[in-house]
Amino acid sequence: MTWQVMVRPRTAPYARRVNRAATPLRDVRLGALLREWRAARRLSQMDLALDAGVSPRHLSCVETGKAQPSREMVARLADALDMPLRERNALLVAAGFAPRYPETALATPELSQVRRAIEFILAQQEPYPAFVLNRHWDVLMANDAALRVNAFVMNGRASAHTNMIRQIFDPADLRGAVDNWEEVAGDLIRHLHGEVAAAPSDTAARELLDEVLAYPGVPARWRLRDVESAPTPLLTTVLRRDEHRLRFFSTITTFGTPHDVTLEELRIECCFPVDDATAALCRQLASRAKGEG
Repeated sequence: MTWQVMVRPRTAPYARRVNRAATPLRDVRLGALLREWRAARRLSQMDLALDAGVSPRHLSCVETGKAQPSREMVARLADALDMPLRERNALLVAAGFAPRYPETALATPELSQVRRAIEFILAQQEPYPAFVLNRHWDVLMANDAALRVNAFVMNGRASAHTNMIRQIFDPADLRGAVDNWEEVAGDLIRHLHGEVAAAPSDTAARELLDEVLAYPGVPARWRLRDVESAPTPLLTTVLRRDEHRLRFFSTITTFGTPHDVTLEELRIECCFPVDDATAALCRQLASRAKGEG
């Protein structure tokens, strides 16, 4: 795998209402978003109205564009639909309001403490791999162990992708080094299908799903979410090079109660050796790198 830090622009929160003349289609878009999310959450209009504490008639008028909701009502609807922060912002904009939640680049001073915490977790995971992912599985940061293991199983070749799912699915990338590819890839597809279903307005996730399903050798049934369940409680990823096998299981760390889009979407994945042979090889790779340094 190849890793890089990706920086996204910050969106500042505003309390004012967006100029209505600049958003003539807001009511149409708002109704479409609400219907998409109700369908994803399997809620009827009556169900959502009751959960949000609004009248079904008023909600119906909001969805058809006959009524303009208040900012408070939009927030209650988003709570009832359990929407991520990014999608809450989209709902506010569709209703004619400015977004509420900022999206702060990880490299900015505002998130310096968060970045230090992430770097501490990555460093503490040595000599085993750890990396930071965003919601679309782009690798934003990684520790040296992740780079060492990747270089080892790829025979020194660099990955063509900075996205983990693309790395696993592309036959010219890491896929050839994954000994239990169908099990690992099937688990990723299961998660990606779930993310697409849970966030209907996330077109990037849907496009990523379509892209990786088009790679050669991907079972056709995976398009229909027909993926066999993992046979063990913990999925083990097995990487190979010649006679060597590295076996890892992973844990995912997220930030609790975030109020920033970037933080809500960050995931820190830490890999742990399943057996002594894997642990020994990771220590050996670290020792060799230290000697070369």
